[in-house]
Amino acid sequence: MNTEHNGFYKFSKSENLMPQEEILETQRNKKNLTIGVPKETSYQECRIPLVPQAVGLLVANGHTVLIESKAGKAAHFDDNEFSEVGAQIVYNNKEIYKSDIIVKVAPPSIEEINLFKSRQTLISSLHLAGQSREYFEKLIAKKMTTLAYELIKDNAGTFPVIKAMSEITGASSIFIAAEYLEHPEYGKGALFGGFPGITPTEVVILGSGTVAEYATRAALGMGAIVKVFDNSIYKLRRLQDSLNTRIFTSIIQPKVLLKALKTADVVIGAIYSTEGRTPCIVTEDMVQQMKFGSVIIDASIDQGGCFETSKITNHKNPVFKKYDVTHYCIPNIASKVPHTASYALSNFFTPILVKVGEMGGIENMLKIDYSLRQGIYFLNGTLTKSYIGEYFTLPYQDIELLISALR
Repeated sequence: MNTEHNGFYKFSKSENLMPQEEILETQRNKKNLTIGVPKETSYQECRIPLVPQAVGLLVANGHTVLIESKAGKAAHFDDNEFSEVGAQIVYNNKEIYKSDIIVKVAPPSIEEINLFKSRQTLISSLHLAGQSREYFEKLIAKKMTTLAYELIKDNAGTFPVIKAMSEITGASSIFIAAEYLEHPEYGKGALFGGFPGITPTEVVILGSGTVAEYATRAALGMGAIVKVFDNSIYKLRRLQDSLNTRIFTSIIQPKVLLKALKTADVVIGAIYSTEGRTPCIVTEDMVQQMKFGSVIIDASIDQGGCFETSKITNHKNPVFKKYDVTHYCIPNIASKVPHTASYALSNFFTPILVKVGEMGGIENMLKIDYSLRQGIYFLNGTLTKSYIGEYFTLPYQDIELLISALR
């Protein structure tokens, strides 16, 4: 039976079937948490999940926050900013991993998992494509409760963290394109935008989701001409309505797309695939016919990219040229502006942590918060995502059954 379409299931998950006495009890038992924020060890991950203002709020609510020294340095937050709002600066990361809740941006490494105690809570990303069976076996052995923030849905059915990072990526992609368009080596000394008597910059955007929307807004604001391609008429219409203006839109027809690419100054790949690899939309032959000095920003590179000529780059060596076209193919564009991205992450994490404390712990929170439950992939060491279990041949249980068994 498909529970997603079962009326009784939808009714019960709205918490109406929970005894009112239990709701009152969990609301009374406030718990003071110890929250640890380690320094990120993933390559070129510059963000931090909690900014100083958020730490101050958590401390004011009675929680203890441990920050590893220099954890916020890459995002331009000093240790003093955290200590001034009540955080404890820790110089030994082993102390961080003794906390009730560990909050990270990137998933922990195997070495970091070895530092965990038993039955702790981890909040981080999952990045399933980069994980191994050993990673999940280690979490099972530690009986961890793990929450992948990119899997959490809000009441509107959207993924708030992905949306926030996509907004940053979309706007950033235009400023990155402007930087390289005027670059003496990788561009052609052209200023991005539109000016009297000069042909405006032409921007082609592949996809019409959140990244595309914010890239379009930024490009239009700078005076560029924007052309958006997507195979979903619904998404193209939604984009038009959201922008409240008419722009060039088209389904992805090779001849129409090639014509736009030949005159484009900037092309942004912003196609998101819900399953597997992003489809390759622009062939090598198409790239070869683009203008000298034009710029490609492949924001879909983390899913394989939508240009045949794309290959992953990093923040130290962000670009390469092929057929005199500059390619920017960094998977984590939001980390280029870590200060802003850290605020976006912190705005998401802080209310969750405050509410977990008010509810007396993560398990009480999960009992009543269906949206948060969608981010759980381990509950006390039991795998709850069937697709992970099937892929890595690990046993798993339905999260709803596990929650109902909690006392």
